[in-house]
Amino acid sequence: MTSPSSSVQEARKALGQRLAEIRKTAGFTKRALAQSLGWHESKASRFESGTRAPSERDLRAWCSACGAEGQAEDLISTARGIEGMYVEWRKMERHGLKWAQESVVPLWERTERFRIYSPWLIPGPVQTASYITALLTSIRDRRGLIDDVPAAVKVRVEKQQVVYGNHKFAILLEESVLRYRIGGTDVMAGQLGYLLSVMALPSVSIGIIPQDADRSGLWPVEGFFLYDDELVNVELVSAHLTVVQKHELAMYAKTFSELAELAVYGAAAREIITAAIESLG
Repeated sequence: MTSPSSSVQEARKALGQRLAEIRKTAGFTKRALAQSLGWHESKASRFESGTRAPSERDLRAWCSACGAEGQAEDLISTARGIEGMYVEWRKMERHGLKWAQESVVPLWERTERFRIYSPWLIPGPVQTASYITALLTSIRDRRGLIDDVPAAVKVRVEKQQVVYGNHKFAILLEESVLRYRIGGTDVMAGQLGYLLSVMALPSVSIGIIPQDADRSGLWPVEGFFLYDDELVNVELVSAHLTVVQKHELAMYAKTFSELAELAVYGAAAREIITAAIESLG
């Protein structure tokens, strides 16, 4: 896997390559194009190398000078998507945790196939209200956010209705996730019990990667949500990363498949979860 932080730069480079193709098709050198726009040559170079993000005005001017006005809107849409790829938590949560939960509802509703890998936490679609409350309370306190935890919990619980719809969930958990005591013993016992019950749903597949699995070929990686083949969300310490580059999506899909081969399912998975519940005693 490449570093998640490389995704934005990769996307900017791809946009820069498109700008270079438009310029070359129009027969301009970088210097000639920059002169026609009244720019310093280095500005055009930085756009094409991906080291500087062009504004919407810059993109319209570039396309206009190259006689490619018809491509401007698509380029602007691409640029907006890039800017939305890496969003700091403080920006995403500036209106509170409830708003942050609501912001992803449309994505959840339109996704047909969820592939989720978590090395740290029970993931959102199969969390109990008590587990959610413990998590969001911790986030509120750590990040100094406004106190709208009850409202945020309500939104997240409502989002979970997708588990009972026409959506498919393939969830992979590292066994260690079952042992982290989020919210204390009672909260974890309830959460693990719920995990056992949700495994019976036809729309949900839960695999547990045992702690003693042979990891010679693939060690634990960052947790991620793969929504259909549309995008990947990765939660970093400081930010929320959205991956949309096709070759990166393919890497996450391949990694998910490889991790899935390490996991156990059905009775073997239930046995591991049950052992985790008994260890709480």
